[in-house]
Amino acid sequence: MAKVNLSLQVLPVVPDREIYHVVDQVIEMIRQTGLEYLVGPFETSIEGELDELLDIVKRAQSICTEHGAERVVSIVKIDYKEEGVTIDEKVSKYQ
Repeated sequence: MAKVNLSLQVLPVVPDREIYHVVDQVIEMIRQTGLEYLVGPFETSIEGELDELLDIVKRAQSICTEHGAERVVSIVKIDYKEEGVTIDEKVSKYQ
């Protein structure tokens, strides 16, 4: 299966002083997958196969609740085409 891009923004409902700690746990889980990813100020973009990316979205919800979130709002964007799409082809000219 071709690689696609998924951008994930998690908004855990926790006290303000804890939000970065919870989001950091999600980013660490993404790092541990070994997939290509890019952290931005609002969301993290990840490159991989669609099924593994959707699994990351599900795991992110659990991580947030395990770290005290009563609720998690997630915003997901997927860029998919049959031949694949990479993060590099989108941003390399800007780096």
